Amino acid sequence: MPSAAPPEPAAAPGATRPRRDRTPHPWAMLAVGVFAQAGGSLVQTTPAFLLPLLTLQQGMPLAAASLLAVTPGLGLLVSLVAWGAAADRWGERIVLVAGQAVMALGLVAAIVAQGPWALGVALFVAGIGSASPSSASGRVVIGWFARERRGLAMGIRQMSFPLGAMAGALAVPPLVAGGDVHPALLFDLGWVLLAGVLCAAIVIDPPRPALVRDAAGRVANPYRGGAQLVRIHLVSALLVMPQYVLLTFGLVWLIADQGWNPTAAGVVVALAQGIGALGRVGVGVLSDRVGSRLRPLRWVAIAGIPLLLLTAAAGWAHQPVLVAVAYVLATCVSVADNGLAFTAVAEIAGSAWSGRALGVQNSGQYVASAIAVPLVGALVGLVGYAGAFAIIAAAPAVAVPLVPRDAGPADGDT
Repeated sequence: MPSAAPPEPAAAPGATRPRRDRTPHPWAMLAVGVFAQAGGSLVQTTPAFLLPLLTLQQGMPLAAASLLAVTPGLGLLVSLVAWGAAADRWGERIVLVAGQAVMALGLVAAIVAQGPWALGVALFVAGIGSASPSSASGRVVIGWFARERRGLAMGIRQMSFPLGAMAGALAVPPLVAGGDVHPALLFDLGWVLLAGVLCAAIVIDPPRPALVRDAAGRVANPYRGGAQLVRIHLVSALLVMPQYVLLTFGLVWLIADQGWNPTAAGVVVALAQGIGALGRVGVGVLSDRVGSRLRPLRWVAIAGIPLLLLTAAAGWAHQPVLVAVAYVLATCVSVADNGLAFTAVAEIAGSAWSGRALGVQNSGQYVASAIAVPLVGALVGLVGYAGAFAIIAAAPAVAVPLVPRDAGPADGDT
């Protein structure tokens, strides 16, 4: 049964009330949010799955191809806070639909682009659109699900990134087997267009709780008076590095370094993402059970260190079974933290700031990924893939002591 929606207070200034011509169905909106965010993930990760084509067939240097792979992330990076502020101001539904439209525009431009520079610019535009569900669909979950169910609901919502990556890992290699990137881009475009229609038809803006104001009547700023949000942002930025490194280089590592065929490599990468998606739900349920988002976040960070080192050791040993098992486990743990941190940020920030805070949260993650991916692309030439995986284990090691203690919601959201 869906969680009871919170009672509707007086609307906050500039906020939109939920539409009354349709009955809200939280689980249906959650499903649409997952599909929309998975489309954004697909757009973000498709260039990573083009790396074997670009490097092995077309001769592009890995460092250059790695830069192309992060162009959607750069587009997302520069627009996350703006999309979050738009959701705070105008509501979630309009932001979700607008984001799908911008993604579609960028993908159409990518399909007709001539040369890597034009393709990179088009993917940058598509990345701008992919930022909208990162903030808005999370706000829908926070708004329509009670606190004791948010770990589960946000865990399901956060399945979207690995599910989109899994779809890309399965679909892109066979679609580009003929040496043409266009079929993969058309696949992405079809997904995005369908997501836009579903968002317009099903999503309803949630009610807004009463705002907490200071003595001067201003809405309380959750970044003042404590460093919890900043520390969560830093932890998430560190923990996202292994996630993107394993995702971006997993396919080309298995093919070029471990000697796997592309189909088998794609299946393992997809399996890792699929299990990672279920892992996000599992840690979300765990956070509901233990009454904390941050304690499980610390456990996930600790677990990532030995698993990354195991993946590196398996790569050095060239043992296929160990390589597959280690890669799947390391990937699963590397994606598990995201929902925990996302939920904690939204709850601590409160309804008036959650859009902007989630924008900052995701911005920090994409800054980290934009740094990590080209850096590891360069490191591979010096120490190999396994050596690069071992080095990136330093990121969760640094993150562990930065995880803050628990704190409650900023504005009494229930």
